[in-house]
Amino acid sequence: MKQRLFSNERLIKLIIPLAIEQGLSIFVGMCDGVMVSSVGEAAISGVSLVDMINAVVLVLFAALATGGAVVTSQFLGARKMEKARQSAGQLVIMAAGLGVIATALCLLFAEEMMRMFFGSIDHDVMEAGLIYFRITALSFPFIALYCAGAAIFRSVGNSKVSMQVSLLMNAINITGNALCIFVLKMGVAGVAIPTLVSRIVAAVVILALAANPKQELRLEKQGLVHIDNRMMGNILRIGVPSACENSLFQLGRLVVVSMIALFGTTQTSANAVANTLDSLGIVIGQAMGLAMVTVVGQCVGAGDPEQVKYYVKKLMLWTYILMGITNGLLLIFVEQMVGLYRSLTPQTVELAETLVRIHAGCAILMWPVAFVLPNALRAANDVKFTMWVGVGSMIAFRVLGSWILCVQMEMGAIGVWCAMVMDWVCRLTFFITRMVSGKWQSKYIPS
Repeated sequence: MKQRLFSNERLIKLIIPLAIEQGLSIFVGMCDGVMVSSVGEAAISGVSLVDMINAVVLVLFAALATGGAVVTSQFLGARKMEKARQSAGQLVIMAAGLGVIATALCLLFAEEMMRMFFGSIDHDVMEAGLIYFRITALSFPFIALYCAGAAIFRSVGNSKVSMQVSLLMNAINITGNALCIFVLKMGVAGVAIPTLVSRIVAAVVILALAANPKQELRLEKQGLVHIDNRMMGNILRIGVPSACENSLFQLGRLVVVSMIALFGTTQTSANAVANTLDSLGIVIGQAMGLAMVTVVGQCVGAGDPEQVKYYVKKLMLWTYILMGITNGLLLIFVEQMVGLYRSLTPQTVELAETLVRIHAGCAILMWPVAFVLPNALRAANDVKFTMWVGVGSMIAFRVLGSWILCVQMEMGAIGVWCAMVMDWVCRLTFFITRMVSGKWQSKYIPS
């Protein structure tokens, strides 16, 4: 019998820390929302709208990290350790540069961005959003470096380190939120400043750990000061299509949120609360997506497409089982979860509960194939296909579908959620067909 690259024990050790790390991120987002809701609906609306813009920036960092993780994993699978170390160093250089550029642009054009996407929102919502935006923009270089460091550890299957650093980062964030909001009465700034501080600490810690000589895959000085254009090109070959797809996806979300904003603060606030709670239902799916990159990437590097198929089937089965449990619980306890948000009107509460039910109910059947499976294709270098499917589906359903249902038919946020489900159906149809056809293997080029 063929020796498998990943035992069940090794898979579990990879997945559990990833799930905890993703869950922590969602938990902190919930805490931010619950705490800032005590300041008022204008504050929670402003923060949630800016988080939509920030998400566009953060997916660029995540896409770059994915490119680095795929390339590094493939080198590891091919047992080319020196090349793997070089790719890790180039990833850090690129992350730092991208983070600085993002900060500069967002600080220079913060108000213009807010008005471009959310010009029709109330003045107090705009004011709160600008305060939050300008402070969190300062953290972009640090969260970019953290993403790069986390990708380095995940490439070797060591997700425990990034989980531990995430625990530290989120502990600082939550403690800082409580202090700044409830004790120092800093309002929206009380949510933003702890985010900045926590990301600075996380970046310093994870890069220091990655530079430890005892690490199997470590950062070396030569890799950090010497620019390798070919290696950067390999990373960008994976990262750029992913960045295009994911950033356009987030831009599409921004556009539809601006549609929802036309219907007033109640719809905007309900959308914000539902987005946060819906994230709980996809925590395990996001973790599985990251695990898929590591596992499939190493199988590709080892030159073994049969193991790619084996692990895709296994991880997809695990994803369906676990997402069924988490979303089922969310459906059962939706009223209690929405009840955590104070100062919401009864209309906002009712709409938020409806939106959560739509998302959780459909996610059980559709989300794994729509969003976890394409990571297997990306790790096998089939990145352009996933990009075109993602972008095309987003434009056709997320944007145009939302415009028809939300604005023209005046369904508001519910119309946007229905268009979202249509997007999922389109994605899963294409991705299943691609995987079953085996066409992804034509892009399969071991490192």
